[in-house]
Amino acid sequence: MPQPKPMPWTQDTSEAAMLTSSSKSTRARVIAMVLAGGQGERLYPLTRDRAKPAVPFGGLYRIIDFSLSNCVNSGIRRVFVLTQYKSSSLDYHIHFGWDILSHALGEFVRTIPPQQRTGQSWYLGTADAIYQNIYTLEQERPLLTLILSGDHVYKMDYRAMIDFHLDRAADLTIACIPVPRAEAPRFGVAAVGANGRINDFQEKPADPPPIPGLPDHCLASMGVYLFNTATLVRQVIADAKTDSSHDFGKDIIPRMIGSHAVYAHDFQDKNKKPQKYWRDIGTRDAYWEANMDLVAIDPVFNLYDPDWPIRTAPITSPPAKMVFNEPPPGGRCGTALNSLVSPGCIISGGRVDRSVLSPDVRVDERAEVTESILMEGTTIGRGCVIRRAIIDKRVHVPDGVTIGVDPAADAERYIITSNGIVVVPREMHYA
Repeated sequence: MPQPKPMPWTQDTSEAAMLTSSSKSTRARVIAMVLAGGQGERLYPLTRDRAKPAVPFGGLYRIIDFSLSNCVNSGIRRVFVLTQYKSSSLDYHIHFGWDILSHALGEFVRTIPPQQRTGQSWYLGTADAIYQNIYTLEQERPLLTLILSGDHVYKMDYRAMIDFHLDRAADLTIACIPVPRAEAPRFGVAAVGANGRINDFQEKPADPPPIPGLPDHCLASMGVYLFNTATLVRQVIADAKTDSSHDFGKDIIPRMIGSHAVYAHDFQDKNKKPQKYWRDIGTRDAYWEANMDLVAIDPVFNLYDPDWPIRTAPITSPPAKMVFNEPPPGGRCGTALNSLVSPGCIISGGRVDRSVLSPDVRVDERAEVTESILMEGTTIGRGCVIRRAIIDKRVHVPDGVTIGVDPAADAERYIITSNGIVVVPREMHYA
């Protein structure tokens, strides 16, 4: 594989002096690179036709909107989104939903597809995705590079992490959150000293090191990495010469422990709730649970905070409408309780409870929808019963059909998750 030449500025002896500059001026020299090329196999069939970060979430949003909103709210306004797998809808969403910054001031949210500048392969791992975009780093010349995942739901002010990184003269800072040790096989896990410096890092360990004083918890990586760009470039170039999986958690970070200043930053949540909220919604069950977090009277994840807005593409549909309020017996009543109902929805004599409806959904008379996610353009026919289901875009459920009522019958037609959630694929046709 051809190797790019080291950039002259990575050898700059004034790098340490540059890192002592104020965080405000330094943030102007930070870029974010959002990794958004994963296939999302565990979310299938929601990822059959789209990249995982483009999967709809919370009615109006796409999953990637949360990382991008964090960037803009944190004052980081040079953002590259590295795409790869089935990226058409993601490209469309970024282009029409995130063209909100000033190009004249050098601000942007821009997608970059694989370009094979350094070889003939597509992205082979998270570190390889950065390696193949060294040209972009050379053009932008950022002092710091913030690497994010495009498929996590959380609120975080990255400015606090930048200040932490600079105060400790770190080479790499990793945002971390305590999780139960039983969940460690899903994450990279850090062991830290009293000053927050990481002295061990294991990817998906079976026996993770506990947090001192919290023996039942470990410190999990959130997949948020802040590198000195010069260090990042040297590391991914060196990794490209090895026969590794070219992954930050498996390869880059463990090799840096001991030879570089690698620190754990305690996640400072902007969600304003007693418990910190960060969700990796890489599975169908996790995706359903995260949506259900939004519908409680006091939602676990707060979409309504004007101090930390979550942005997305504009919606041009008309207001939601609920019609019919006829007295029993047999009367029709269009209601939605403890639910998110997006513009363009019409609940025409049906009942919706603890559910999330994307734009332009229709629920017809005497239909019942409970603890379900209905995506854009879906219609639920008369007398249908829908329970604990995820129904993708533009599915027309005929009159009288039940989903989530008879597990045996559902198993013959749909995918059912380990927690019993029924998943109906996009534009499914009923005979």
